[in-house]
Amino acid sequence: MHQSSHTDSAMQACIETCTRCHQVCLQTAMNHCLETGGKHVEAEHFRLMMNCAEICQTSANFQLSSSRFQHRLHEVCAEICEACASDCKEIGDMDECVEACQACADSCRKMISAQH
Repeated sequence: MHQSSHTDSAMQACIETCTRCHQVCLQTAMNHCLETGGKHVEAEHFRLMMNCAEICQTSANFQLSSSRFQHRLHEVCAEICEACASDCKEIGDMDECVEACQACADSCRKMISAQH
């Protein structure tokens, strides 16, 4: 079963947004948040950022390996990215992270709707 080029390009875009979100969340958490302190290092927020980085990398890996479970990862990834974007926006001073998380959530949601 060969995928169409539209699906291929949509998947490539999703892999890229997931990879970018992984990088931005990890870098922001381990540098900006740790150095800023306060609300940025509260357990709930810091854990969410690390979870977001992890699920984005895993989602990209599942897509790259053509896993038959990738559609389930899209749902979880979108949910975590949306939660992380919201949390980062609320705490403030993390616009790049908010944008990367929202872009990843949107891309994962597009992949979900393309599969139905």
